[in-house]
Amino acid sequence: MNLAALVLLAAANLAASAQTPTRPTAGAAPKNLSGLAVATFGGGCFWSCEETFEELRGVREVVAGYAGGTVKNPTYEQIGGEKTGHAESVQVYYDPRQVSYQTLLEVFFLGAHDPTQLNYQGPDTGPQYRSVAFYRSAQEKQLLETTIQRINATRHYAAPIVTQVTAFTQFWPAEAYHQGYMRLHPESGYIQHVSQPKVDKFRRAFADQLKPGKAL
Repeated sequence: MNLAALVLLAAANLAASAQTPTRPTAGAAPKNLSGLAVATFGGGCFWSCEETFEELRGVREVVAGYAGGTVKNPTYEQIGGEKTGHAESVQVYYDPRQVSYQTLLEVFFLGAHDPTQLNYQGPDTGPQYRSVAFYRSAQEKQLLETTIQRINATRHYAAPIVTQVTAFTQFWPAEAYHQGYMRLHPESGYIQHVSQPKVDKFRRAFADQLKPGKAL
């Protein structure tokens, strides 16, 4: 199946999907934020990115949504029109006593997506699929920049990282049917051919940091 067919198939899956998340908490921040920290990343289609961070030990909740744009409460259709400036993103609620922000960065840059692809990820093209990391403090910004410099220096990728490093402003949760989409539609051709290989790559690279039962 070629990439164009996979994109069309993903659109068909969306149109036919039930408008419900996979679990009661999907699409919302944890009710008790005590002791938790928050990080926001855009790494292409949020279906696989959400699942990747969900499987990381120390992560309490991951919400798929939109960040980095100018329109309040945007819809998936608006994002696809490339007029709002948003990127498909995930908001990660994690316990810093169990997993560090630096580990989240390692997962983001080395396991969740390809940070060398400019305004696309695999078959998904457009600025809404750009690689972007949102910082909430000067320390996070420094860690982001240092991590990018280090990975570039190791030549882990054949091309340099093009990830945007930008200040966090606002995150808008995506529609309910996007939350936990990969788990809800494992039979989808897009999930099997595009999303699942990304998650499998993450599982292999971070096998010792997965939640119980998540290894390959």
